[in-house]
Amino acid sequence: MEKSRLTGIMQHAKIPLAVALILIFGFAIFKISAKDVKAETEFDKMKEAASHCTQPSATDPECMESFKKLQSSHRDAQRTAQEKVGIVGSYPSNDFDPIEYLSTWNYNHLPANERSKYYRETKRADGSLLREYWIYAEDKEIEIAPGVFFPAWTYNGQVPAPTIRATEGDRIRIHFENKGTKPHTMHFHGFHPSSMDGSMPEDFVYPGQNFTYEFDADPFGVHLFHCHSVPLKQHISKGLYGAYIVDPKNDTRPKPNKELVMVMNAFDTNLDGENEVYAVNTKAFYYTLNPIKVKKDELIRIYLINIVEFDPINSFHLHATFFDEYGTGTNQKPHTYTDIISLAQGERSILDVRFKYPGMYMFHAHVSEFTELGWMGFFEVAD
Repeated sequence: MEKSRLTGIMQHAKIPLAVALILIFGFAIFKISAKDVKAETEFDKMKEAASHCTQPSATDPECMESFKKLQSSHRDAQRTAQEKVGIVGSYPSNDFDPIEYLSTWNYNHLPANERSKYYRETKRADGSLLREYWIYAEDKEIEIAPGVFFPAWTYNGQVPAPTIRATEGDRIRIHFENKGTKPHTMHFHGFHPSSMDGSMPEDFVYPGQNFTYEFDADPFGVHLFHCHSVPLKQHISKGLYGAYIVDPKNDTRPKPNKELVMVMNAFDTNLDGENEVYAVNTKAFYYTLNPIKVKKDELIRIYLINIVEFDPINSFHLHATFFDEYGTGTNQKPHTYTDIISLAQGERSILDVRFKYPGMYMFHAHVSEFTELGWMGFFEVAD
């Protein structure tokens, strides 16, 4: 009876048992053959090398050999990267010169008769100046990398806008005209009446219209101005911004030998809400192709502004020396001595730097992605 029941169970179990044996055999074949599959990715190669060296005293001859091959491939990749490093192409357009922009404010690069179309100053009774500017918004395609053009919104046809500079207590009057296709404004960081703020819907200047901004230059420091129309992120990312510098009336800081305006910016070329090109003063790698020329031991004052949209933080790192930083420039004594600072959007600082040795010195964002997408350059230091 028991023997008959056992035979019956075995007869009923023949098919599932056969299936189980096939599965076990197939799995074993898969495991064996899997060992022969060549590692495809770099990560797979690293795992494969490590599998031969699982013990500190491993004697598997493939242990060192596999790591030698891996190191060799790394060296080849590194050598290739070093050989290929550099900027491809050149800038065919010359309507905006980032070298000239560095030391240009109040249109001081133009001949007197041309300058008077955009800037005029009149002495007032108290000795201060009335500084008048003629600024317009305009749609314009600009070159942001060699052969790469961007449909920008500009002030006076350039990005960044022409730099506005005054002395504490001067009166600023801006005759603004909107020649663009969207409502635009000018919003200044600093002190002014609410009617001059340019940030509310009732402040929007529509295409074909104009408005006059007027206020006293205050407080001293390095500031900025930008369009405050909506959507704000679009009006900033498309290029409507510029530097606004107010010098102290009684300046106790050391007098610089050279002054430079540097606006850290970026461009969303495919309009996906992320930047593809990064720069200082708009043209990617421009100061790599055209290093900024300075002299050993001279005092260089940098007016640094971060206006990058879509990225929460940006930074400025200078090689082989340190600088004094005046945060926002509103104090005449530096608050730190360093070689790198980080700035959120709209933050700015004044940096005073000297180079001890002649040579070529890099400056760049310490966010490596920004550097490799255009945000880097060189100071060429001469004796």
